[in-house]
Amino acid sequence: MHTSKTLLATLIFSTLLPGMTPSSATGTLEVVASFSIIGDFAREVGGDRINLRTVVGPNGDAHVHNPKPSDAIAMAGADVILVNGLQFEGFLTRLIEASGTSAPVMELTQGAEIIRDPAGGHYHYYNGKAVFHEAAFDPHAWQSVANAKIYVTNIAAAFCDADSAGCDAYRSNAADYLDRLSKLDDEIRARIAAIPRHRRTVVVAHNAFRYFEREYGLTFLSPVGVSTESEASAADVAGIVQEMRDRRAAAVFAENIADARLVEQIAAEAGLELGGVLYSDALSDSAGPAPTYVEMMRHNARTISQTVVGP
Repeated sequence: MHTSKTLLATLIFSTLLPGMTPSSATGTLEVVASFSIIGDFAREVGGDRINLRTVVGPNGDAHVHNPKPSDAIAMAGADVILVNGLQFEGFLTRLIEASGTSAPVMELTQGAEIIRDPAGGHYHYYNGKAVFHEAAFDPHAWQSVANAKIYVTNIAAAFCDADSAGCDAYRSNAADYLDRLSKLDDEIRARIAAIPRHRRTVVVAHNAFRYFEREYGLTFLSPVGVSTESEASAADVAGIVQEMRDRRAAAVFAENIADARLVEQIAAEAGLELGGVLYSDALSDSAGPAPTYVEMMRHNARTISQTVVGP
């Protein structure tokens, strides 16, 4: 079959690419992370002992990513593959199969406190359409810092399994990072606690913040999913605006991975200004306000707080 020939050529070619030699030869662990937030966790734990490739980069939407041949090449040469799991990375199964990789695949949500998705999935707004992402459980577990700590602990364990000589370094890096995450968690709790309770309902582009909601005491309404057509109908928008008024929504936010047109329309109908951009499923690039997980969570909490109560 043509597919088999393509795969064979890809695997042969991968052995010739610079930087793709096995870790036993380079002295570094070859790590593939599925998307930018996991890549940041991996970098914190692995330090200079790993060579990291992130499949879906900054501001990228893992829901709709189309893998490239270079992604399969990286998978084929990996020692460890780090993924979220919970059906978040829709591209993942076919990419792993195409790569022929023998590397262990660590699902970092193992052991985390996972929320069952009552609707069997969630919508996000992409290219003018509300796209349904089917999943029995909410995959956005990193939006709770407590769960992020589970991710980090799982990464350290995966690296130790693959590189026992570096285990002390991985554990030390993880311990330092976990301490920083504890401080971050305290900071977010203090900032949200300062928001009056009647100002703690906001609107976002898709259902990515349920874990933040459960952990920190905010309520997030999501308009996406009211229509699978290219634009929400007038009745759809009117219904959302009425719910916002009934629940006294204080602000509307765009997201870095989502089309902002629908939330802009809803904000205008509700008489609210768009309150800025939150980072849900991806980090910003290095020039943006959220190039790391810590900075992402801090930015989101600060942006919400400053919008609804002022600086």
